[in-house]
Order: sequence, then C-alpha cells, then structure tokens
Amino acid sequence: MSSLVPLTAPEREHEARVSALIGRELEAAGGWLPFARYMELALYAPGLGYYAAGAHKLGAGGDFVTAPELSAVFGRSLATQSAEVLGALGGGEILELGAGSGALAVDLLGELARLHSLPARYRILEPSPELRERQRERLGALPAAQRERIEWLEAVPTTPFEGLVLANEVMDALPVERFRRTAQGIAALGVGREQGRFAWVARPADAALVAEVEALELARGAPFQAGYESEICPSLGAWVGAVTAPLARGVALLIDYGLARSGYYSPERHGGTFACYHRQLRHEDPFLNVGLQDLTAWVDFTRVAEAGVAAGLEVAGYTTQANFLLALKFEEHLAALRAESDPTRAPLLGRSALRLVLPTEMGESFKCIALARGYERGLGGFALKDFTASL
Repeated sequence: MSSLVPLTAPEREHEARVSALIGRELEAAGGWLPFARYMELALYAPGLGYYAAGAHKLGAGGDFVTAPELSAVFGRSLATQSAEVLGALGGGEILELGAGSGALAVDLLGELARLHSLPARYRILEPSPELRERQRERLGALPAAQRERIEWLEAVPTTPFEGLVLANEVMDALPVERFRRTAQGIAALGVGREQGRFAWVARPADAALVAEVEALELARGAPFQAGYESEICPSLGAWVGAVTAPLARGVALLIDYGLARSGYYSPERHGGTFACYHRQLRHEDPFLNVGLQDLTAWVDFTRVAEAGVAAGLEVAGYTTQANFLLALKFEEHLAALRAESDPTRAPLLGRSALRLVLPTEMGESFKCIALARGYERGLGGFALKDFTASL
C-alpha cells in the first residue's frame, strides 16, 4: 500500500532512513519486534523519529490539531483552574509536558497575568527539538514579565516543587503493545516483514503481556471473544510516576482522549483504538510513512488513576473535557475572545471554540483527570460533573 498522501523526495529519503534503522533492529532481534518497540523507534528515535525530527506536525498543514491550536479559550479556561490551585498553595510553579507549538503556554500565561496569578516559573519539558525551537520563537514574543519565567528542561526535574503539572495530549503517544485473544490463548501483535515490507506478525505473548490481558479479563468477569484485538500501554504507570515525582504539593492535570477501563475494553470496541495521523487523515496502517506520521492510542484512564495512587497521589477529579472547560468560565472566555477580535472573525472563533466542548467533536472523547498530592481543596473544573467513581 502506498502513502495516503504522496511524499516529497526528502520525505521518502527520511522514511528510508527510519525504516533502515528499524530494519536493523528487527534483524538483530531475529525478525520480530514487539509493537511498542517499533512505535518507540518510529516516534522517538534520536534525529529520525516523528517527534525527534523536523516534520511539521501541528496546526494547519500539519498532521493533527490540538485543543490549544483550535481556540485560545482552552488555555484561558485552564488558566482559571491553574490560578485556583496556585492561589490555594500561596504560589508555585507550572511544569508543562510536551508543549507542542507553544499555544497553550501563550494563552495560559496571558490569562494568568491578567488574573495576577503568574507562577514563579513556567517550565517546559519537550522531547522534540523541532517543537522546542517553535516554542522558543513563539514564546519569545511574550511580555518580559511572562517570558522571563519560562525555562526549558531536558528531563523531569529532580528538585521538589509546589504547583501544577500539565499534560495535554501527551499520554496518547506513549508506545503500546497490541494483542489478540485467540482460541489458543493471547497473541502479541508485533512487527515482522512480508514481501519486503513491515507487517503485523502475531506470535504467542510473553508472560508479562498474558498477565496484563488476563487481569483485564478478570476485571470484566469474562474472557474476550476470540479475535478481539486491543492495546495496552505498559509504560503508562512508570510515566505517571516519573512526571509527578517532583510534585511535593499540588495537582497534576492530564488531558487526553480516552476512557475508563470498562469502556475501553468493551465488547463493541473489539478492534482497539490505535490509529495513525498524516496530513490530518486518519488511518490504521503504522507501516506507512514510517517516521513521518503520528502513531497514537486512546488512554486507559483507570490505569492512569491506579498509577497515580501507586505514586502516592489521590484522584481529585475525572470528567469529560466539555464538563471541565464549561466549569471554568468557558462561555466568559469565549465572549472575551470575541470582544478582543475582529468582528468578522467572531463566527469562526465561535465554531472553533465549540469543537472543544461538542459531544461529536472533542467534548466527550477527551477526558481530564486530576491527581493531587498534599492538596485538600476541591477543584473548580470538576464542579459540574465528576466521574471518578466510574474509574
């Protein structure tokens, strides 16, 4: 199968380099790679992977559009929640994980400045060199009082701090293992070669993956039907623990598309949630456009909650993005944005903002979970509806 969108000559050359790298590791491993390793290389191989190279990923002309690019209302609403937490703590810092184009930081800091609630520091942990440069350029235009608080990090900080950890659409890009329930047992869907091309190749799952799938089946009270396929993110627990480790007191707000476990592994979702995005087209072939497309899966928010508790945090709220934003003065922020803008753009601003909360757009599929440590107050973003009990 060829690319859905024709690649340029430089893109074809880049794909060939990434494919060669993966191919060498595949051969060294005996002709089969776990899918999580393939996904890790395709996305994060230094200098070559999708998030480590210079592909244009975000916004118009990119591969996908995130909430901050859709509307400044997202960042301003999140600032309302951030100001509440920083106020309760008596100040603090913000650590943003995977800041994308920098749009969220711009809108968040702008609104926090208006609210006289700027953090002492705004730190950004961004694995993509290309995105770091885009962020530096964009955030360099901020007023000095905001700009001087920004710091880029190479790794999660080791020094404890108080404040917030923010991650919007980060967890969905963590590598996943794919599995299939068969009449004979659990099969791992890994990567091999067929006719000179990377391809899905199933083989009996190792003990760790079997244990994970059997635990899911035990929780649901019945085995999956033969042929049922889905995915598990084995690194999610360690990731949650690592990024929240320096949070001595405060709240981690994690936003992404996903479900509680009972919905994620429901019988009707028998193909899983894994997908690829290239030039805003969604498809399910990870072996196209190698190193040039986003590979993603929905988030099991029950696993996120379990990881938070294991790391010594409490689940302080879980709800849909629509409920979260509407509880944080979404309508007021939209009205203010319209008032600041050219009147001819008001309809477009409204349509873009509504995509954040409409059930048929991002409003229901995206969720927000809050993990708290040493923070006993309620959180305004979960005041409308809190679905923590569903986890």
